[in-house]
Amino acid sequence: MHVAGSTADGTAGSTADGTERVSLSAQAREAVRQRIVDRRYPLGSRLVEREVAEELRMSRVPVREAMRALVAEGLLELLPHSGVRVRRLERSDVRHLYEVWEPLAVQASRLAARRVAQSAPDEPPGLAALRATLHQAEQASDVDDGPREVAAHTAFHEGIVTLCGNPLLARTMEQLSWQLQLLFGMRAEPDHMRAQHDLIYRRIASGDEETAAASTLLHVRDSQVVALRSLFEA
Repeated sequence: MHVAGSTADGTAGSTADGTERVSLSAQAREAVRQRIVDRRYPLGSRLVEREVAEELRMSRVPVREAMRALVAEGLLELLPHSGVRVRRLERSDVRHLYEVWEPLAVQASRLAARRVAQSAPDEPPGLAALRATLHQAEQASDVDDGPREVAAHTAFHEGIVTLCGNPLLARTMEQLSWQLQLLFGMRAEPDHMRAQHDLIYRRIASGDEETAAASTLLHVRDSQVVALRSLFEA
């Protein structure tokens, strides 16, 4: 990634067309995140600040800031003496992640269905985008594009949170999003779980809070079973 027009304070300067200044550390964080999620940086691999900076064609300062942020997000972990490595997921990590995600995902679906019901007969903002993520996942599955399907499935769950219209829930879920995407990318998506996404969407679109919540609960629990089996029992 090459970033032109950087300034001394670590941000990219405004371009001629007036686009906003973008933090170089945020760009570095996004780039490293993506490399972790798509496995270009394998689990357990050590990341050397200088090498990552050279790869991203950035100075070491924004890369250092990005790595600190990713340690806080749980994608990287500090090594005992120096440096960082991509965090390995243990069974307990997966269990803890699902323990937090389950109630949040269920409540997000409940609130999203409520918003649909309150907006009737009009369609609330976000419902069409949610529907589109299912189409994107289906297209990716048809051509066996695993990373794109993982991204679409992650976007589906993020879209439910957006649709529910609760900014506090959205901020809370944002902290889990990349860990979930990393986890989704480490296991195959069974056909019955693809069907569950469609059912969750239909329940939300019908405005039925409790069936939307129940469908989501089943999906999250099935997802945990599949993740644990794929990662630790295969």
